[in-house]
Amino acid sequence: MDEAGKSERYREGMETRRAVLGAAHVDRAQAAKTAFDEPFQDLITEAAWGHVWSRPNWTKRERSMVTIALLAALGHHDEVAMHVRATANTGATPDDIREALLHVAIYAGVPAANHAIKVARQALAEVADESAGGR
Repeated sequence: MDEAGKSERYREGMETRRAVLGAAHVDRAQAAKTAFDEPFQDLITEAAWGHVWSRPNWTKRERSMVTIALLAALGHHDEVAMHVRATANTGATPDDIREALLHVAIYAGVPAANHAIKVARQALAEVADESAGGR
């Protein structure tokens, strides 16, 4: 991965992105990027990870819970699963995830929370399986 010519915000974002999502996930995303989507990858690295996730005001745990709730409310299930898996790195617990999704049920609707709970359960089971397998 060549970061030459990238901004300091990008480098900070990449560090945070790796800390939250894990190096393996980020390495796969970086390896899969093309000239077409590289500007998008740069944007999310700088904006989401460098500007927002790197701020000191909230812990990674707090950001994780809010992100999961927002993604669930919006129906972005692949992203919910990715961020549930990332809780292994952020410190958010299954209890935290459940509480965030209960808020989704009340403020964004039971169907949104219902599906997100299914996605979260599956992602948590995958993480547990990976952990049990010695990974």
